[in-house]
Amino acid sequence: QVQLVESGGGLVQAGGSLRLSCVASLSTFSSYAMGWFRQAPGKERDLVAAITWSSSNTYYLDSVKGRFTISRDNRKNSVYLQLDRLKPEDTAVYYCAPVTPLLTAIPDFDSWGQGTQVTVSS
Repeated sequence: QVQLVESGGGLVQAGGSLRLSCVASLSTFSSYAMGWFRQAPGKERDLVAAITWSSSNTYYLDSVKGRFTISRDNRKNSVYLQLDRLKPEDTAVYYCAPVTPLLTAIPDFDSWGQGTQVTVSS
């Protein structure tokens, strides 16, 4: 039904950058709004960025606004997250997943990929 493969994470120093990629296998990828989530130790999985199918609208968690940029290439069934000016508090496992057209998490979504680890050292 859905397969999500994230990549691009790594270990970087504070202030550094990473570009995360996600390849999604969905029935009609271009019909889905997509988002990036992250889960830090001891915390819930939070939506940090989302984008509509046409890239006409985006959502960002307040703490990442101005630092993260979400984009997509529907022809490649891919969604990206550019992480700039990284902070230690950005350390988490990052996941991609479809979201609602209102750019909110899909209730009871249960097809998460393995995610990609982002670690930011101080």
